[in-house]
Amino acid sequence: MKKWTWLIITVVGIGLLVFFGSGGYIQQADHQTGKQAEVTDPAHVEATPPSQPAKTSKSKPANQQKALSFLLLGVDQRGNEAGRSDTIIVVTVNPATGESKMLSIPRDLKTEIIGVGSNDKINHAYAFGGPEMARDTVEHLLDLNIDYFAEINLKGFTDLVDAVDGVTVENDIDFSYYEMQFPKGQVSLNAKEALAYARMRHDDPRGDFGRQIRQRQVVQAVVDKLTDDFSLTRFNDVLTALGQNVKTDIPFPVVRKLATDYRDSLKQVETLSLEGSGGIESDHIYYWHPTAASLKQVQTELKKELK
Repeated sequence: MKKWTWLIITVVGIGLLVFFGSGGYIQQADHQTGKQAEVTDPAHVEATPPSQPAKTSKSKPANQQKALSFLLLGVDQRGNEAGRSDTIIVVTVNPATGESKMLSIPRDLKTEIIGVGSNDKINHAYAFGGPEMARDTVEHLLDLNIDYFAEINLKGFTDLVDAVDGVTVENDIDFSYYEMQFPKGQVSLNAKEALAYARMRHDDPRGDFGRQIRQRQVVQAVVDKLTDDFSLTRFNDVLTALGQNVKTDIPFPVVRKLATDYRDSLKQVETLSLEGSGGIESDHIYYWHPTAASLKQVQTELKKELK
């Protein structure tokens, strides 16, 4: 497979994992001219409280022997709202071990919001301070340094599914969502259906954890389809979707490294999970708490990958 094909698959693979977002900036390649484009989003500046100074990226150069970590944010943004990161995923990539780890963090997890000084749902950190506050909060929770962030918005997700002409997934529960029916078994989804399939959680007995499973199914289905049938036309369609909707602080040289030196590690992904419980608290809001043992185990696993 050509390097530019792996390049775009890598970008899509990282970008899709976040699903719903906005903010930051994107650097993307023009496969014909080699140019890069940068798209800024002033919404992030507006969403940051005045007490929060502008921060520089914590990123480090990609090195073939150096493990990297990514915060993947999916923000459901409506109107002029700053949005909340309803999908929060941490990915570590280690070329030395040839493996990657992926942790989905429940949106309702209660933790200290770094920069605000109070405990709240972790998905509120993005609303208070954009991706930098979200990254600071996740770093504090996991006792871990995060190198880069990436986001994709709702339109980006549907455009990407359209670009691959829909996906097929193996559905493990029978459910309906906004008058759309999703029977148990193998189902083929167009862009609108894929978005609904990936977003449903209230009718799933597993709640947000069931939604995370469906999100990963759709991500894998899109990436598999890109790998199996990747044409120049499809490449251009995907670039258009990414260029308009994905925002990240991952510089293009690092993306290129991910697509070459890191690509084998990106194909060997182990999913980590937190265990815990939740309930309505004194403020009449639902929160979820990980067990101390589970949180410690996840911290240890991720740190081990980044050594």
